[in-house]
Amino acid sequence: MAEPSLPSSCDVLVVGAGPAGSACAQLLARAGMHTVLVDAHAFPRDKVCGDGLIPDAHAALQRLGVYDEVMAQAQRVRHVGCIGPRGGRVDVPGRLAVLPRRQLDHIICRGAVRAGAQLHAPTRFEAPLLDGERVAGARLKVGDKMHELRALQVVLATGAVPQALIAAGMCERRTPSGVALRGYVHHPAMAGRITDLEVVWHKRLRKGYGWIFPCPDGVFNIGVGLAHSHSKQVDGRQTMQEVNLRDMFAAFCQVYAPARELMRGGMPQGELKGAPLRCSLEGAALTRPGLMVTGEAAGSTYAFTGEGIGKAMETGMLAAKTLIDARAAAPADAGGAAALDAAHARYRAAIGALKPRFDLYERANRVNDHPWLADLLIWRANRSPRILKRMEGVLEETGNPGNLVSARGIARLFLPIR
Repeated sequence: MAEPSLPSSCDVLVVGAGPAGSACAQLLARAGMHTVLVDAHAFPRDKVCGDGLIPDAHAALQRLGVYDEVMAQAQRVRHVGCIGPRGGRVDVPGRLAVLPRRQLDHIICRGAVRAGAQLHAPTRFEAPLLDGERVAGARLKVGDKMHELRALQVVLATGAVPQALIAAGMCERRTPSGVALRGYVHHPAMAGRITDLEVVWHKRLRKGYGWIFPCPDGVFNIGVGLAHSHSKQVDGRQTMQEVNLRDMFAAFCQVYAPARELMRGGMPQGELKGAPLRCSLEGAALTRPGLMVTGEAAGSTYAFTGEGIGKAMETGMLAAKTLIDARAAAPADAGGAAALDAAHARYRAAIGALKPRFDLYERANRVNDHPWLADLLIWRANRSPRILKRMEGVLEETGNPGNLVSARGIARLFLPIR
């Protein structure tokens, strides 16, 4: 997939070939812009994630023209199974699937290459090239050699690890919003028993949750996530909560019988791996002259659910659209600085328009803080089509997740069932 050598210049350099970067690069290349896409790792490569594809991811994959290719390899799923501390369960229907990120990201990246983006991996971003205060490209490391690539625009889509943000002067918070630990287990005998995305809340998993998601070929993605992992203040600095993710994973297997059976009777596929999460469109500056930040680097993961694949692609496509519009507005301007600056303003406005929904997911995070709320919602949803429909609306992004667990929303749960 990679080109034999890096060029010395391009229209747009996209750093990071995950869902956000590859989505951005595809649209740019499709519009005729000379686009270079780099990633620190050769593809296909692993990525720690729950691997669940919810409705917003389906919509983004369709826009990118890779939906059929993804679904040909994915495990289709009909429901999100929400399981409370007391064992109650409600199944929320939706357009859902599971595909490991090693395969998913490779498909999306290939789509960018087919559109004309030049992929170079492994290639590591070291620092921006500057022309005064304006970013004019990047210093890249290929093997043990440095390469300078000049670009009219650089897009950082480097995920939750903050090193590239720090190097580019865009990092506003080094600590993550949350952390997760996941593994893969092969257990074909359970393939007919766990057929939904199962999410489990329990008092022993407080401030987080556990999950089991069915992948293709009798493999399961199993893990735990911790929200607000670094909200503890010590000497004015945010530090990790006093939670050990491996202990949390062990507790999950103790309190949830299917997790225990999966780990006891299945064959682990590699080691448990951890990863940070950057949520709620916080923690990074979105733009500086000549540079934009998108995807999880910009905090595109939802706080309550930990889902970020769909919103990563969506923000990447927003970045591409504003740059394409800028190119159309100033086609004869070689630098296009004024048009690009205007594009940055439109990009910040577009991301700002998404922020209220991310804030609602922050409000919904109280379920992780108070697992008994999950019991209440599940009990009520099993008795009220209205509540179940509202939960389905949250999944489809037509409803408000925060309202379900607001004081008013909780009070409404006690209204007569209908």
